[in-house]
Amino acid sequence: LASLLGFKPVVPPNPRRLKPWKLNKAVYRERNHVERLFRRLRGFRRTFTRYDRLDVLFRSFVTFALIWLALI
Repeated sequence: LASLLGFKPVVPPNPRRLKPWKLNKAVYRERNHVERLFRRLRGFRRTFTRYDRLDVLFRSFVTFALIWLALI
């Protein structure tokens, strides 16, 4: 499903692999930013336990959390 949407995996190759693929370090750096963002959002338990059942409410709380993190 992810590949159908145009996403490409950014995973470093196993060093023991016979033909390791090339890693785009700039894209890997962006992946690190995204992973750190999810780590910071984890502090807002409401986002990960999904208290809000409606998509609109969930999306609005995630937006609120992102704004809150930008202000800190």
